[in-house]
Amino acid sequence: MAERTASVERNTLETQIKVSINLDGTGKARFAIGVPFLEHMLEQIARHGLIDLDIECQGDLHIDDHHTVEDVGITLGQAFTKAIGDKKGMTRYGHSYVPLDEALSRVVIDFSGRPGLQMHVPFTRAVVGGFDVDLFQEFFQGFVNHALVSLHIDNLRGHNTHHQIETVFKAFGRALRMAVELDPRMAGQMPSTKGML
Repeated sequence: MAERTASVERNTLETQIKVSINLDGTGKARFAIGVPFLEHMLEQIARHGLIDLDIECQGDLHIDDHHTVEDVGITLGQAFTKAIGDKKGMTRYGHSYVPLDEALSRVVIDFSGRPGLQMHVPFTRAVVGGFDVDLFQEFFQGFVNHALVSLHIDNLRGHNTHHQIETVFKAFGRALRMAVELDPRMAGQMPSTKGML
């Protein structure tokens, strides 16, 4: 099996980012982003998705976290597109429900080639540990636009904002793991009746 790995660099006047991923990894993670709460959530993707992630970012954090969070999502999406390649043999769809105490979230993803985000998370607080929770919408929108996926995120219940967010990222990691899994019965075949994605 060919290695499904990718390294992507993205440099703008606002951020300089390097992302390396291994879709068939063991969940190893290394981050140097400068936004601790984002790093904590990205670790959930790696651990629960069994995806090796290495992300470095030099961003304009003296302004705020916005450009860093959004651009990490964009660059991660680009890395997924590169690592997945032609999509032959992959499962394509993934879904997961994850609870954490009182919180429960559902994430469903389709590597359809068509970007679309539906995110319904009624955050109970605007800030967690100094992090503006609205920025997670920007992270996922950036990812969706560049990984070319349809992504549905629903927090079904929860009142602790940290728990709401963490269930979303754990479910996202597990949904990714399911979707990028190679299906031996689909070996060499495109998971679409159109013949392309």
